Amino acid sequence: MDNIIDKDKKTILIVDDEQPIIDILVYNLNKEGYDTLEANDGITAIDIALEKKPDLVLLDIMLPKLDGLSVCKRIKHSINIPILMLTAKDEEIDKILGLELGADDYVTKPFSVRELMARIKANLRKADITANMIATQEQEKPEVVTNKIKVGALTLDLDKFEVRVYDQVMDLTLREFEVLKYLASQPGQVITRETLLEKVWGYEYYGDIRTVDVTVRRIREKIEADTSNPQILITKRGVGYYIATE
Repeated sequence: MDNIIDKDKKTILIVDDEQPIIDILVYNLNKEGYDTLEANDGITAIDIALEKKPDLVLLDIMLPKLDGLSVCKRIKHSINIPILMLTAKDEEIDKILGLELGADDYVTKPFSVRELMARIKANLRKADITANMIATQEQEKPEVVTNKIKVGALTLDLDKFEVRVYDQVMDLTLREFEVLKYLASQPGQVITRETLLEKVWGYEYYGDIRTVDVTVRRIREKIEADTSNPQILITKRGVGYYIATE
């Protein structure tokens, strides 16, 4: 599809240098009620994303002119929209790098169309919920009372989407904040990866628990003084994660 966008529909930007894959995705996305935009190289993808501001980006890693990881970083630097990386099965390192650069999720090729649609819906739903929360808080603007969670050295300001450790502000992404908020709201309680995937990412049937592990690792790099010996976000081996109460 080209430049005409229906404002009442969600718009997906598809970035891939293989036209047959784009054609399959366009067909299935249109059938699900989405509008689509297309780009065959990294530079064009950035231009379209910044101009059209789609609701979600499906982004291949191997692209002409500029690779998908660099595209992801540049888009996320300017606009906060969900990005799903499309990776080959042997690109394990690229998956992790993509998440660290701000990607929200990844799907391996060859992918199941049904699974991909479920991932897209889950990420769009999560983005809508977050946007509505922010809009509601902007409208209400409480005068004095702030909504905070405090566990030991960790403080989360739910109104400002702000995290502090020993009163120092930490720069977390929205997804990292949501993971930390869910854990901190139940301090000392071990939460499984599957539960985090469902509650934070919104996946009911699909999802790779490695996504959770990568996000937790990113959070630790920001809030822990020593990531090899975490004191705040603790792993319960073989089970999941929890926030230490002391």
